[in-house]
Amino acid sequence: MATLNNDTVVEPGWLGALVRAAEADSSIGMCASKLLFAERGDVIDSAGVAVDRAGMVWNRESGTVDGADCTGGATPTPVFGPCAGAALYRRTMLDDVGFFDEDFFAYMEDVDLAWRAQWAGWKCVYVPQAVVHHVHSATGREGSHFKNRLLGRNKVWLLCKDYPLSLWGLLLVWAYDLMAVGYAIASGRGLGAVQGRIEALGKVARMLAKRRQIVRRISNRAMVAKLHPVEQPLAVRRRYVHLRAARDSTDRSPGGAASRN
Repeated sequence: MATLNNDTVVEPGWLGALVRAAEADSSIGMCASKLLFAERGDVIDSAGVAVDRAGMVWNRESGTVDGADCTGGATPTPVFGPCAGAALYRRTMLDDVGFFDEDFFAYMEDVDLAWRAQWAGWKCVYVPQAVVHHVHSATGREGSHFKNRLLGRNKVWLLCKDYPLSLWGLLLVWAYDLMAVGYAIASGRGLGAVQGRIEALGKVARMLAKRRQIVRRISNRAMVAKLHPVEQPLAVRRRYVHLRAARDSTDRSPGGAASRN
């Protein structure tokens, strides 16, 4: 099954490239596209999704100028999961682990599905020939209260539901999350981040119940090995510099957020 956002334009051969990659290996349950920023066609928006051992999620290679040297060339590359804005999912995998969790509504529902698929032993590959142009954050503007609230809420649910449990891991997760909230507050975006996390508390028990239903065919150790090593906070911050710059440029433009407030 293919998923495609309504704010995307695909290049010829997009779906065929994904199908060929999936057909090469029956254990591949997910295929990620190369998403390029619609307004900056030579810059990558997503080359699949990455998750680190602190539970932080980001789009691989986002903000990098497109080129074979930064996205693995023409060969499909193993990644944690796809951005569902343009992805292919194997039907037998969905029958095995389920589809998107409707509680998430928007943001990180694709990461939750990737977690469940990885726990069940399915693979994901990034397919650089499957090219899609994407209007980033067309539904919820980058930095908006709406998006920050849902991201904060869904991150808590994601960790409760999917993260491999260990005392060290949990300490790392919450230390980095506190830093993320502190940075959001210092940047003037703290209200949504805090509200989302408070809202998440109302369904923690529900997420823990869903956690017990996850199909697990690999060990905690094997799952941790799939996660990206934790980087220092400044390196984490640099992952989003290009998104903040684009948001600030929009806000300053005629008709942008700054001119409406």
